[in-house]
Amino acid sequence: MNKMYKGGPNYTIKSANIIRFAGLFVPVLLVLYGLLIKADYVESMQAFSDFGFLTISFWLLYVSVVQFLIPSRTRRDSAIRLIAYHLLAAAYLLFVSGVSSPLVAFWILLLIASNTYFSKNGLNASIIFFTFIVFIDIYFWHDISTTAVIYDLATLVAIILSGVVLLSVSRAQSVAKGALSASKAQQNLQRDQISTIINNMSSAIISTDKDGIIKVYNAASLSLLDTNDNLKGKNIDDVVSLTDTSNAGISLFKLLKSSKSSQTRDDLNHAYNDDEKIRLEITYSPIRGSYSRTIRRESVDGFVVIMRDITKAKSLEEERDEFISVVSHELRTPITIAEGTISNVQIMMQHPNATKAMLTDAVDLAHDQIIYLAHMVNDLSTLSRAERGVADSTEIIDVREMVHKIYEEYHKEAADKGLHLNLDLSATLGQVSASRLYLEEMLQNFVTNSIKYTKTGSITVSVKQKLGVVKFSIKDTGIGISKSDQTKIFQKFFRSEDYRTRETSGTGLGLYVAAKLARKLKTNITLNSRLNHGSTFSFELPIVKSSK
Repeated sequence: MNKMYKGGPNYTIKSANIIRFAGLFVPVLLVLYGLLIKADYVESMQAFSDFGFLTISFWLLYVSVVQFLIPSRTRRDSAIRLIAYHLLAAAYLLFVSGVSSPLVAFWILLLIASNTYFSKNGLNASIIFFTFIVFIDIYFWHDISTTAVIYDLATLVAIILSGVVLLSVSRAQSVAKGALSASKAQQNLQRDQISTIINNMSSAIISTDKDGIIKVYNAASLSLLDTNDNLKGKNIDDVVSLTDTSNAGISLFKLLKSSKSSQTRDDLNHAYNDDEKIRLEITYSPIRGSYSRTIRRESVDGFVVIMRDITKAKSLEEERDEFISVVSHELRTPITIAEGTISNVQIMMQHPNATKAMLTDAVDLAHDQIIYLAHMVNDLSTLSRAERGVADSTEIIDVREMVHKIYEEYHKEAADKGLHLNLDLSATLGQVSASRLYLEEMLQNFVTNSIKYTKTGSITVSVKQKLGVVKFSIKDTGIGISKSDQTKIFQKFFRSEDYRTRETSGTGLGLYVAAKLARKLKTNITLNSRLNHGSTFSFELPIVKSSK
């Protein structure tokens, strides 16, 4: 389907419709005026026959109806219709009413139509054609009536002036329209740029009017509020459900109304429909209007709210504070004991009755506390590396070689305690891709833990390959772990209340560090334990196919 011809730069749908209606009714008026001339109610110097009048009237009415019912769709259609109107109007002026008749004013409509559809060129062509018609009329009447010639020239001047004025106005409108279009384009560009920036921000941004009704929001708002609904037109309190740290409801709109400047709060929670809550950091600010001459104060036109989910950050902050507090507490006791013991040794060394056995016992006690502190520092160092992603890079590890290395490192320690450290390995183990540091730290933690809590019997390091995975298991015949403690042993600084556990020194960080390293290695630790019957810690890693 062809689109309607749009015309020149001054063309609008409204102006085109006005011209269509004028093109329908003006020919009717011309025909009626011609009938009045025929009936001698109006004087005219033109002598015309009934056939000529009827012919001009028919074509005037025909063209008017066609152009009204069938709008032009191409430039060619518009040109043909304008030419037809000009020729019929010229015939009417020359043979019916005369150029100097009052109805010549309707020629201005032709000027307007020509300018609308064909701009300056159309307007100039219409004026030139009218000038040609006037000189034809003068040619026929200059010998008969001088007055008619003067009237014709006066009419020509009036039409030319009308065309000049119309052209000037059209140019002014074109300039204004161009400036307006440029301004709108710049405004749309700025709006699109701001919209793109806002929609690509990770923080939720909501703008409301002064009554708290949402007018603008970005995509992050839908994500934060976990909804796909259209938020526009809703009250801010119906969308954001806030509670404080004591679980009391908070009206966000009341906070907005009471704000005099930009404010930030990070102690508020948003509750979802399923009662799940997240901690929010909310920055809200009033949108100030300009000062009014009649109102001597600044008005508030609305509010802007910026929200960010800080649940994880707050949780980490609280966990960090708790961790620092617990570490400080755990370090205080061994440091105090070591410092006090060494001070006693210094005093005893100066006392004549101090025996070598007394000094040895005191030094051993201080040494045990220093070893305890060294283990804690080592665990904290490992934990710090894991948290910061140090040594995250993977490498191809020969499992058999690594397990034998750990055996060589700890079998003497086990033997000194009267324990057997055994290896149970598959004939073929292959290789795994993992962080060597993390994997060795995990196995060492399990082995040292088993040695520490096994009084008699053995520790078996079992490594089996099956169905494309290597299963590592460290089994001992130690004191075991109760069912109630099995859910807590991977928590930091947890130590069982069992007196046998308390008999041995420990930081309570070993298994917590092992769990962190397991997550880094993308595996899970499985625990099988029974009180007084020992424990087995297991995890699996996929094997790497040999490139040979």
